[in-house]
Amino acid sequence: MSSKLQGYRAKRNFEKTKEPSGEAAVAPSNRLRFVIQKHDATRLHYDLRLELDGVFKSWAVTKGPSLDPQDKRLAVEVEDHPLAYGDFEGTIPKGQYGGGTVLLWDRGYWEPEGRLSPEQQLEKGELKFTVHGERLRGSFVLVRMRRDRAGGKRTNWLLIKHRDEHASDGDGEKVLASDTSVASGRSMAAIAAGKGRSPKPFLLATEVVEADAVWDSSVGLAAAERRAPVREAKSRSKTAAAGTMPDFMPPQLCTSVQRPPAGAEWVHEIKFDGYRVQLRVEGGEVTLKTRKGLDWTKKFQAMADAARGWPDSIVDGEVVALDETGAPDFAALQAALSEDKTKDLVYFAFDLPWIEDEDLRREPLLTRKARLKELVERHGDGIVLRYVEHFESGGEAVLKSACKLSLEGIVSKSGEAPYVSGRSVTWTKAKCRAGHEVVIGGWATTEGKFRSLLVGVNRGAHFVYIGRVGTGYGASKVAALLPRLKKNAAKTSPFTGANAPRRAPGVTWLDPVLVAEIEFAGWTGDGMVRQAAFKGLREDKPAAEVETDLPASPEAVEPANPVATSPRKGGRVDVLGVSLSHPDKALWPDAEDGKPISKLDLANYFAAVGEWMMPHLKGRPCSLLRTPDGITGETFFQRHAGLGTSNLFELVHVFGDKKPYLQIDRIEALVAAAQIGGIELHPWNCQPGDPEVPGRLVFDLDPGPGVEFDDVVTAANAMRERLDALKLTSFCKTTGGKGLHVVTPLKAAKRGKLDWPTAKDFARQVCAEMAADEPSRYVVNMAKRLRNGRIFLDYLRNDRLSTAVAPLSPRARPGAHVSMPVQWTQVRKGLDPARYTVRTVPALLAKSKAWDAYCDAEVPLSDAIKRLGRSGKAA
Repeated sequence: MSSKLQGYRAKRNFEKTKEPSGEAAVAPSNRLRFVIQKHDATRLHYDLRLELDGVFKSWAVTKGPSLDPQDKRLAVEVEDHPLAYGDFEGTIPKGQYGGGTVLLWDRGYWEPEGRLSPEQQLEKGELKFTVHGERLRGSFVLVRMRRDRAGGKRTNWLLIKHRDEHASDGDGEKVLASDTSVASGRSMAAIAAGKGRSPKPFLLATEVVEADAVWDSSVGLAAAERRAPVREAKSRSKTAAAGTMPDFMPPQLCTSVQRPPAGAEWVHEIKFDGYRVQLRVEGGEVTLKTRKGLDWTKKFQAMADAARGWPDSIVDGEVVALDETGAPDFAALQAALSEDKTKDLVYFAFDLPWIEDEDLRREPLLTRKARLKELVERHGDGIVLRYVEHFESGGEAVLKSACKLSLEGIVSKSGEAPYVSGRSVTWTKAKCRAGHEVVIGGWATTEGKFRSLLVGVNRGAHFVYIGRVGTGYGASKVAALLPRLKKNAAKTSPFTGANAPRRAPGVTWLDPVLVAEIEFAGWTGDGMVRQAAFKGLREDKPAAEVETDLPASPEAVEPANPVATSPRKGGRVDVLGVSLSHPDKALWPDAEDGKPISKLDLANYFAAVGEWMMPHLKGRPCSLLRTPDGITGETFFQRHAGLGTSNLFELVHVFGDKKPYLQIDRIEALVAAAQIGGIELHPWNCQPGDPEVPGRLVFDLDPGPGVEFDDVVTAANAMRERLDALKLTSFCKTTGGKGLHVVTPLKAAKRGKLDWPTAKDFARQVCAEMAADEPSRYVVNMAKRLRNGRIFLDYLRNDRLSTAVAPLSPRARPGAHVSMPVQWTQVRKGLDPARYTVRTVPALLAKSKAWDAYCDAEVPLSDAIKRLGRSGKAA
């Protein structure tokens, strides 16, 4: 236990508070992490925490950070906190130190500025630093106030924004407008009430499989917590060939395999989704070259600057852009290159063919890597230039871990093999998802608008057509892509062979010189790509080298141990053209009938009810509750698109959040959700296509302890009567749990948009009046102590970022129950929500007329607001 935490621990009773004691293991990081926690204690403030020397240095910022350089925010230094505190979100009990609600407002990475170390800057009383958060970005300074330089009971600092591209004169507090958790999406009120899901860990090392192969998403580096001891590197070879360092060394390339090779001689690295680059240092001069020897030093100037001063060497690695989670993002890399904004890119070094006067190509891989690690640790900055760790455990375990975290795959290398330029069998790659480099042979338009690319690959003397790439294009991508296409337009088709497409209206042929990176769902029987999505152009590879990158047969992997090619247990099954892996995997142990519900059962359920669901999902951001290993395994929410997200999902950008949200606009996307264990669907309650405008009101009738379901039925009918009196038509559905939802569809007003605060306040007033009329039955306060024997009238679903489970969505609970739309004639004594399961609902829905008039019932809320105001009560 760190002595730095004595003050922290002395102020807390860990038998009463759920705050971390500091004993939990935290994933190592080559980047310094930071968090900002919104803390509603004696007074509302924001806690700034900067990782340093194994703890969080902490300040309580009274008014929160400001983007205005003119603002000077008081920051009171408090005791060091454990790193595990960076994952804490919840309520500190009253009477305990800091009692109140804690929300994870922002998190990310930080780095000190200037020549002095951060420790020296803190001692001096002026810490300059840059933050890379989800909400807060740019350069800041913490300045210790003069009267505190000699110490005292309270050490006060000022937090000041430096003037940079992220500064905002006169509007510094706008950053505080975003007031939900970056980790869980919850509000302060939801956290205080214990509602919603706990945040996904940012710092704790939780992903452990077999030999504990872990992707540390917080730093974007492969790490193994209990890695087998690295074999002792051989002593530096005195026989390594001395001579002139080559100007360029053609890189060693991988052979594609279906599964990683087995055997103790193999080591495994994470496969990076970036550009292969060779870093060369000679006489203090640094050059960076692509796999074909093109000099890209100017493109990667930050890396060249970071390597200046290194000893003469040739380093093999990958240039990567990292997203906020620390995972490689090829689209971001492509954007950084096209916009000439490459200073935040990272170089991951994985091999060292040459060092000073030693040619290490004949040395074993592990010897080269040991020398590389020594080089990077001694001379690297740990930020721009980083060493790639490897795993010595089973390759299958490493691949499983990589795929669970939506990474591209792994590279397996023989630890005893030399470095060989060109493609070899001692380096292999196994992918988690189908990715491919293709050559663009044409593009298609519809009514003058760009729609798709026609792409192919080289097979021998032929340029073979492999299909269309129809998704993955945003407006900015199309704007950047079209000039390149038009510049290379051709009069005739470049494709040859039996499958070459014919000219069709809107098709323009192209000289086959542009290389694109795509992602796709797999291959059809006739060799076409399925569900292909565009990721970006590749500038580092000539079109002539693009060939079919199918998984290799086991015969291609020699002399290594043969790789099994038999199909995985359960095979693959298509539902609505979407391929399902492991279709027999049980997601629920039973569905009230003693029989399990499999992934295939869920996909077939979505296919059966999807047409009914679409009007309630389409055009609205939608969060998924995922249970990849079934409801008894890990459960987590996903609202943003991530690496490997199926292109069957639409992506929608929401104001205030730069990461796109998932959206389900077609039935095939429901099947894609089943494929990834997406059991529950939680769409926004907005107007289709407009997240900023409410599209329905949802009143959640949540019974407390001791309340019978028949009492909930009575409450639903009472709510209906109140809404009828306000001329609002309502509909009812079970929640798949113990409550009911009463839903009112809204029409967008022609004049004056309805905003979320207005809709929420209207719902609150309706619930408050209902509770005031019968206080023994109903309560609008979410406090658990008030809910015994009463029904909580939850109006909080009617907020901008709030969601409600979709009609017909299954629930991740025992029994495989479904949120079932019902007719009001069914909402009577004896209604049994347990009868609605994934197994029974398709047949019941075919006979039901529930919600038939839903779309016809949409009306603007403005008239109902006036009626409520005039009457003073809803009945």
